[in-house]
Amino acid sequence: MEYLDMVLNETLRLYPIANRIERACKKDIELDGLFIPKGAIVAAPAFALHRDPKYWPEPEEFRPERFSKKNKGSIDPYVYLPFGNGPRNCIGMRFALMNMKLAITKVLQNFSFQPCKETQIPIKLRRQGLLQTEKPIVLKVVPRDEIITGA
Repeated sequence: MEYLDMVLNETLRLYPIANRIERACKKDIELDGLFIPKGAIVAAPAFALHRDPKYWPEPEEFRPERFSKKNKGSIDPYVYLPFGNGPRNCIGMRFALMNMKLAITKVLQNFSFQPCKETQIPIKLRRQGLLQTEKPIVLKVVPRDEIITGA
């Protein structure tokens, strides 16, 4: 389960659901010489931060080991934002992560996935509010020899 957690975190780094996180400034503030007036909308570009080579060596590479116990402590929490951060982060984060892990585990117990001729490699993304692929992701689903059932 530890490696599944690492894979899920790396997947969310490369493909965060929201391209950016927006907040309204509650009061006038100055940050590093930049004045931000009350009511201004401030956006944190999650997609760009997650792929910035300043924070992620070889950012386009899929490397779950970035999130190992050894490396996790060195990740700046304001650079990895799949669910936002701070007091207004996603209220459903733990529920979503648990459901993703459960779904992945149950599906992979019974099936494996392989690319086929319709599979778009590399995947091309549309840049909108929510991250989406240009075309549907098409894979060949192969049943495993022994189907596992249960709760």
